[in-house]
Amino acid sequence: MVGGQRAGQREAITYESYERLVRVHVAPALGHLKLKALTPPHVRALYRSKLEAGLAPRTVQYIHAVLNRALKAAVNDSLIPRNVCKEVGSPKVQREEMQYLTREEVRVFFEAAREDRLEALYILAVTTGLRQGELLGLKWEDVDFEAGKISVQRTLSAAKNDSTFNSPKRNKSRRGVKLATLAQEALRAHRERQLEEREKLDGLWQDHGLVFTSTIGTPLNRHNVFGRSFKPLLNKAGLPHTVRFHDLRHTCATLLCSKNVNPKVVKEMLGHANISQTMDIYSHVLPNMQDEAAAAMESALT
Repeated sequence: MVGGQRAGQREAITYESYERLVRVHVAPALGHLKLKALTPPHVRALYRSKLEAGLAPRTVQYIHAVLNRALKAAVNDSLIPRNVCKEVGSPKVQREEMQYLTREEVRVFFEAAREDRLEALYILAVTTGLRQGELLGLKWEDVDFEAGKISVQRTLSAAKNDSTFNSPKRNKSRRGVKLATLAQEALRAHRERQLEEREKLDGLWQDHGLVFTSTIGTPLNRHNVFGRSFKPLLNKAGLPHTVRFHDLRHTCATLLCSKNVNPKVVKEMLGHANISQTMDIYSHVLPNMQDEAAAAMESALT
């Protein structure tokens, strides 16, 4: 029942997630049916059973999206007369509560990461708000130590068994992302550590020019970063296991907004398409900012 684009026409990590949704959820429930026998009640029953089993509504929504795409392709290929997914609504998803680290939690996390070989990765994630793929795609040629800036030129899209470099999201690079002093110092120390690792390998180092690499110089796998480094550091710091690497990006934006940094600057740092996206995502910070704005207005008029 799976149709549409081939793996080579879609980012590897996205295709991998689609394949897993079909293999784990769709095929066991609907795979025994012929395409022409599939009806809206079958699809509704699939969604209902998944929700009752405790699957997150957003995941069921992804299942709906993949199934809808597959059936649309089947209609285009004249395999079936209609797409039954059009007659079935996907589960409504409420926006998940924003998860981010407080200033004190960041300090605790940084302390836990001290001397870790990926310490600089986490410091950059919090202080720049770059996406994980953007950080893992950084090369030393993108780092300007003299100006204290980095450029986002590529992103590492890493499926479990493959690593490819792609253009940044929306094919828009970000030049001149200013680094905090803490991040500059961490990068310099990281560079020294990496040079020492290369010397110890005595010619076995695989040089890709990357800032963050495996112990032999190859691109990092995001699954390994989470399981072998990030999660153990959360344990060491006593932080919740629900914290994701992506939440370091949310932490960056939240801390900046809470310090009244212009939202336009935050938008540019995060690489959002427009400022409304930034304000919508980080609206949880706005009440305090509005209180400060009201106090500032009162002060200006008295």
